[in-house]
Amino acid sequence: MDVAAATALLHDPGTYTTGVPYAVLATLRREHGLVRVAEPPLPGWPAGAGYWLVLRHTDVRTVLGDPATFSSAVGGTQIRDPEGEADLRYVQAMMLNMDPPEHTRLRRLLHASFTPRAVRALDDRVRSHAKAIVDRMLAGPAVVDFAKDVAADLPLLVLADLLGMPSQDRWLMFDWANRVIGWQDPDYAVSASFPEGEGSAYAQEAVALRPTPGPDGRMPDPRSRGGMPDLYRYAHLLGAAKRCDPGGDIMSILMNSRDDGPDGGGGVVSLEEFENLFWLFAVAGNETLRNGIPGGMAALLENLDAQRALREEPSRIPAAVEEMLRWWTPVMTFRRTATVDTVVGGHPISAGDKVVVSFAAANRDEAVYALPDAFDIDRYAVRPPPKAHLAFGHGPHVCLGANLARVQMTAIFTEVLTRTSWIEAAGDPAWLRSNFQRGVKRLPVRWRATPASAA
Repeated sequence: MDVAAATALLHDPGTYTTGVPYAVLATLRREHGLVRVAEPPLPGWPAGAGYWLVLRHTDVRTVLGDPATFSSAVGGTQIRDPEGEADLRYVQAMMLNMDPPEHTRLRRLLHASFTPRAVRALDDRVRSHAKAIVDRMLAGPAVVDFAKDVAADLPLLVLADLLGMPSQDRWLMFDWANRVIGWQDPDYAVSASFPEGEGSAYAQEAVALRPTPGPDGRMPDPRSRGGMPDLYRYAHLLGAAKRCDPGGDIMSILMNSRDDGPDGGGGVVSLEEFENLFWLFAVAGNETLRNGIPGGMAALLENLDAQRALREEPSRIPAAVEEMLRWWTPVMTFRRTATVDTVVGGHPISAGDKVVVSFAAANRDEAVYALPDAFDIDRYAVRPPPKAHLAFGHGPHVCLGANLARVQMTAIFTEVLTRTSWIEAAGDPAWLRSNFQRGVKRLPVRWRATPASAA
């Protein structure tokens, strides 16, 4: 295999509009384990120094489990470097882009909201939201866009509950996530579907600050402080309301912990950390799941026996959810930066090098998973199960909301599969143009209700 051509294909975000090139990843994983990727200029992405792409499951775990050697903070966690020192300093105030002990301090503050016990307390609310979404689906046309009409709304509703956000404002998070995750995709980079004049007073004030494309036709960088003025304005308005009338939600917790400077000291969360935590919840908190759910449905559309089996035995859905996450892998890559000269998979890495882990490759590593390209709903039902998939990451930065994501996926697939008699493709899907997120822009399906649902 021509490694330079293969890595150029993997780096190009346009590649993923037709699917993940798993065969290319598999060959590079078997023959090299780790490859050097050039970083040529792309639209809105200046040329970079290049990076190492880590493809094997064991090496990905090694990198993610050693934050002292492979830092999230030095250059951030995205392949593309921030545009300047000011942007880098700002994103370093986000928990995602921190190393211990700073990362540990913020994670500990939020941990209680995501323990198994806390998630169990949300179970009835999640199932109620899932039921209402499927009620709406069954009351409408027999052909729906499963990605937007079904999958997208559940994480938005749950996040609105967690943040203490008015539920009518939740689709603001849809637009914000589109602009951040889809900045490489013309369809998403200018997302502004939330209508002016609707939602709460906070929403209306925020929408008035929504950015528009500049003279070059491009939106401002959504990772910069100036790129998401509407999101940050909303965060401050909602935060001020929570300071006056606190509850048990995450925004109230953050406001109770915020340090606003000399006149409001004593908190453990700086103003920049507060803004970045809201960004993290509003964007990353919904985007991964909103693509994981339609990714699971894509698996059932391709594997009809699996769809039949889950309809016959819904008790198998929780194990199937794990396989959906492994097989689809919504987040394909994450970056670290080497802090010292080191070795990964037998390859020397120099201090300062970008090291990018490929979850997409690691989750189909034949050294870990038998028949890794097969979708096997019982893969995680056997004892002992195979090694954990890496859809939620690994190490100190393992996804804080992983348990809640599993509950949501189980709830929505239980509702969909027990209240319909069949679901099939009703047109071509559309995948996101991104080398980071395996996004689903459209997934048209045709459903048939069960007799009980029809009644």
